[in-house]
Amino acid sequence: MDFEMFSAAHFGGLAVLVIVTVCMIVFRKRMGEPRINKSVRIGLAILLLCCELSLQLSYILNDNWGVGSLPFQLCSLMLLVSAVVLLRNPKNLYDALFFLGSMGALQALLTPNLDEAFPHFRYFHFFIAHIAIISAALFIVVVERYRPTFGSVVRAQIWLHVLAIPAAITNMVTGNTNFMFLARKPGTASLLDMLGPWPWYLIQLEIIAFAIFCLLYAAVRLVDRLIQVKPSNSAQ
Repeated sequence: MDFEMFSAAHFGGLAVLVIVTVCMIVFRKRMGEPRINKSVRIGLAILLLCCELSLQLSYILNDNWGVGSLPFQLCSLMLLVSAVVLLRNPKNLYDALFFLGSMGALQALLTPNLDEAFPHFRYFHFFIAHIAIISAALFIVVVERYRPTFGSVVRAQIWLHVLAIPAAITNMVTGNTNFMFLARKPGTASLLDMLGPWPWYLIQLEIIAFAIFCLLYAAVRLVDRLIQVKPSNSAQ
């Protein structure tokens, strides 16, 4: 059975995202306690890594592994970045995780580039992996109290180009991969369908990404102002 956008299976995955988000916000103080904080970090990092390992293993077991299986899509790269941040806590990756992770995973969940429907393995992998990325991004905001600045927006835009380098090189060398949708639009319905043809939609994506980053930055500032929370740690 093919996956259908805005079907019961799609809304079910989005419902899980809402539940996880609410739980993380409600229990943020408990997750800030050292012992629980460490457990959440390790547990979420293991979940992220298991998602990628299980995907690669599925390709191998189905005799379907190839260059296109490399983790060079934006969300695959952010999955690995999320795991590194959770395990090692490098502050210089916070900007990439929050902005790129939130943008990429949320867009993927709203318009899934997915062929298999529930209860196929790929259905569960897709939603678990992307929800876990958003959870990691939310964790550094609500638990670790990361607060972006406008400089964070600029750095996130730079990170986007850095992460696109291996994807673009692989696309050019192989001629048949489409990592980060740099070579062409995805075959399934997506927000890219509303943009111009290749390569003009890449320029439009630059503008859209920057606008989304600004909105995410403004959203954090607005929420802080509404609940009158003084940030204890901000990106420099």
